[in-house]
Amino acid sequence: MSVAQETPVTSPKVPPAPVRQNGRWSGYAHLLMARMLELKREPEVVFWVFVFPLLLALGLGIAFRNKPQPAASPVAVIDGPQAQTLRSTLHAFPLFASAKVDVLNAGEARNGFRLGKYDLVIEPGANGGYQYVYDPARPESVLAKAEVNDALQAAAGRKDAVPTNSVTSSEPGSRYIDFLIPGLLGMNLMNSGMWGIGFALVDMRQRKLLKRFVGTPMQRGDFLLALASSRLILMIIEVGLLLAFGVIFFHMRVLGSIGAIALIAGLGSLTFGGVGLLTASRAQKIESVSGLINLVMMPMWIFSGVFFSYERFPTIIHPLIKALPLTALNDALRASILEGTPLFHQWPRLAVMILWGGISFMLALKWFRWT
Repeated sequence: MSVAQETPVTSPKVPPAPVRQNGRWSGYAHLLMARMLELKREPEVVFWVFVFPLLLALGLGIAFRNKPQPAASPVAVIDGPQAQTLRSTLHAFPLFASAKVDVLNAGEARNGFRLGKYDLVIEPGANGGYQYVYDPARPESVLAKAEVNDALQAAAGRKDAVPTNSVTSSEPGSRYIDFLIPGLLGMNLMNSGMWGIGFALVDMRQRKLLKRFVGTPMQRGDFLLALASSRLILMIIEVGLLLAFGVIFFHMRVLGSIGAIALIAGLGSLTFGGVGLLTASRAQKIESVSGLINLVMMPMWIFSGVFFSYERFPTIIHPLIKALPLTALNDALRASILEGTPLFHQWPRLAVMILWGGISFMLALKWFRWT
């Protein structure tokens, strides 16, 4: 009796699933995408990053727009025997024909001058002369003194030895709004870099989200770099919107190339991203990082020439001011936008930003804590 031999049944060979090879920057790319999705869920970002700078530029542009100046500065004349004669003398000149020249008692005149209602106070003297009360720190007060004095001297018979002529000029590029737009660009890049990264990082630390990242096969540098470079995408929209707004509404002239401006803005965004990372690398609470961010940003708000030129400050501190990253960014943006200065002529400013951003990122990488 033969024993039937059983043929072993073999399952068909299934080829092993291909192992997906992840590149070196795959983790960074996923972290960057996750960060952009987080920003999408924060509608307040749209206002503070995109809308607020436009409203600020619109308000300041309207307030400091080039407009016909009043006939002359408002002047107060202290009441006395010659007050009405002095008032009539000033009104006889074309410059003061429709100007505000009020005759008041001494208290009202000086109080109005103190509150800014008048740029100059004139007190007629007993011997036919006049005393001017003005503020040398107020340009309009200095101008009013010069205009009134010229008018009164001419009325007394003084003649100019040399004939002169004045021509007004207000070309695009020399107006306040042209100075302001690059400063707002720099300020907004600083704000979004510092608050958008520093605040978000501490918020994740408070909500214990960073602990979850610790348990993943993720490099610390990829995580921090994804946070910093996420500002680059927003930077393109920020810069484009604000420049287009200035060109369309205020006829601002952009002389530099778009590529150069984008490169400067991108470098500035990364610089303040690194500074924001460093500021928030060890902060535990929102209140702590808010104080640190304000402490870092406040000197640059004041000294770096956002709303007015830092040339107003004493010359001795100019080297320190120029060493600030926002000063370098604002100067580079203004040189490129208003003058068309090539990038290779701006290497000292670019070097300042690279040093600030690079050193800040390396220190943040070293001192960063997950909990």
